[in-house]
Amino acid sequence: MATPLGWSQGGSGSVCLAFDQLRDVIESQEELIHQLRNVMVLQDENFVSKEEFQAVEKKLVEEKAAHAKTKVLLAKEEEKLQFALGEVEVLSKQLEQEKLAFEKALSSVKSRALQESSKKDQLITKCNEIESHIIKQEDILNGKENEIKELQQVISQQKQIFRNHMSDYRIQKQQENYMAQVLDQKHKKASGTRQARSHQRPREK
Repeated sequence: MATPLGWSQGGSGSVCLAFDQLRDVIESQEELIHQLRNVMVLQDENFVSKEEFQAVEKKLVEEKAAHAKTKVLLAKEEEKLQFALGEVEVLSKQLEQEKLAFEKALSSVKSRALQESSKKDQLITKCNEIESHIIKQEDILNGKENEIKELQQVISQQKQIFRNHMSDYRIQKQQENYMAQVLDQKHKKASGTRQARSHQRPREK
């Protein structure tokens, strides 16, 4: 907004100060005019010289001119004051609108923050539940792994026992085969001896 001629950017405070000062000047000028009129009345009552009367009259004219000039300045200052008050009112309305907009935005941000916080709490709860479930599953898996290790140890022991039994069985089998061979050989020898004897007996007759 454009600034009027002679108007300072100091704000409405400086305008009000200048306005009060001009009022004081006008009041003092009016008081002086009143005193001069009283002097003129006294001079009319008392005999004065023409020079003194002209001097007082001239001073009175000058004071009236100064008074008129001061009134013009006062009117300008009043105009400036009204202009400044108008600007203040406009700025106050803008400030109020900005305040309302800020409060609305702040309320929206707070509401959004509460929603996000609620979502965050829900996610944290869900994550905790999942983590607890995972821990339980890990405990179950660890138990199963321990069972598998124990079974593997049992199987390993059973295999070793089986190997030992197979080894003993082979040895026993070998021994049995050996004994069978020995007995078979003895049996064959005995059979051969009997056959030889049976052939010899008819010749002796």
